[in-house]
Amino acid sequence: MPLPTAPDWLTKRDGGLAVGVRDHVLFVTLSGRPQYRLEARPAKGKYACYVAQTNSGKLIDDATAEYPTRDAAMAGGLDRLKARLGW
Repeated sequence: MPLPTAPDWLTKRDGGLAVGVRDHVLFVTLSGRPQYRLEARPAKGKYACYVAQTNSGKLIDDATAEYPTRDAAMAGGLDRLKARLGW
């Protein structure tokens, strides 16, 4: 998966995106350190995006939303992370 452009709300806080070892994993970094892991997984013919903290592995939401593509799932995961962080 090509690395998507980091959204403005993230870059304004010294954040960015980094690809994972697997093509369905994306890391959200702050000050160059991975803080959150987004993982797009197949779900009923669509995709879901699981968002977890990297230091604990704890999921930050239930990942019940379904998206038509893996890229849409990652974008949805970023939107949910933004809302969860209140940014």
